[in-house]
Amino acid sequence: MSRREQALQSARSFIGTPYRHQGHRRGVGCDCLGLVRGVWRELYRREPEAPGPYSQDWAEMGQGDPLLAAAQRHFRSLAPGEGLPGDLVLFRWRALGPARHCGILDEADASGPRLIHAYEGASVLSSPLTPGWAGRIAATFRFPDED
Repeated sequence: MSRREQALQSARSFIGTPYRHQGHRRGVGCDCLGLVRGVWRELYRREPEAPGPYSQDWAEMGQGDPLLAAAQRHFRSLAPGEGLPGDLVLFRWRALGPARHCGILDEADASGPRLIHAYEGASVLSSPLTPGWAGRIAATFRFPDED
């Protein structure tokens, strides 16, 4: 099984986990970053880095693009449109704003592409990657093959 397939399998195992800001534990609670951290931990048996505490409005309060910078440090960048199920996608809400949401691409179904992500006020779920969401993709990355 490829690393990408392993990432997808791990992400799917988080579906139903309640949304919890700063959480990162399957079945207990996680946010979007916690989902990615949890998958990383299952693949590599360690954290990529400690994000430190962050507020829910961290992207508006800080400088730069910390989520994008962290992804660039730990993942392999893909060209736009190259993402496959099991790959990481980052989203930005404003054209010049920082990336502030992330998820893992899921297998498409009859309705089209899907995304596994932690949805505030709900849980980790697989939802349609609608044109509105797809138009906000800031970057796509692949989990690295090496341990």
